[in-house]
Amino acid sequence: MGILGQLPPEEMMNRLADTARMWQRADPGARVRPGLELIAVVASNKPNGGLYCQRTPRPIIDEVLRWARRRGWLVVLDIQPGRSTVRSQIDYLRPYLERPGVELALDPEFEMSRGGRPGTRIGGSDAEDVNVAIIELSGIVRKYHLPPKLLLVHRFTDGMLRRRDRIRLDPRVQVAVVMDGFGAPGLKTAIYRREIADRPVEFAGIKLFYKNDKPMLTTAQVLALKPQPSVIIYQ
Repeated sequence: MGILGQLPPEEMMNRLADTARMWQRADPGARVRPGLELIAVVASNKPNGGLYCQRTPRPIIDEVLRWARRRGWLVVLDIQPGRSTVRSQIDYLRPYLERPGVELALDPEFEMSRGGRPGTRIGGSDAEDVNVAIIELSGIVRKYHLPPKLLLVHRFTDGMLRRRDRIRLDPRVQVAVVMDGFGAPGLKTAIYRREIADRPVEFAGIKLFYKNDKPMLTTAQVLALKPQPSVIIYQ
């Protein structure tokens, strides 16, 4: 899915390394850390036992982890819950999350807590879903004496993250809400302002789309956003 699935692995990673160097030149005072985001739990429009999602097989997850480990990069494992729960999917990913450099993302667009099938409408997560992830990650960090974990929460509509003011932050987990919509620069900056700048949680992020952002925001335009994004994702 996205660039991760469209290029041979080495070509894709070389391209990402070039992109990381571009960001380092654009923001010399920052420490740029590349990473690979893999959808480890994929939403489905098929019931799959009523969960409407399927888990990426462990050999595929292991392979992506090997790619990242060879270069010292992060890996972000993304959960599209369907009608399952965040807690149950974290349990599946726990052996990976117990390692340093393996982070977590939640994709509320594909959480169907109020029924429906993924892909037929935009879903949404509640603050308690995020709190569950924070509690679980915090416990892992404390037990294994790891650096703080990164938790990404993707968002591009109001309903994708309900009751954000009830998210309970923890110093062991760094929460970044990532603006996930695509479009022209004016539309993207407007959505960023509405969904991220006007609804802060902790850190901010933005996703850039190779095919659907016409034109894609430049590094200067991204760095001019307020608050300045700490996470930049390419798809």
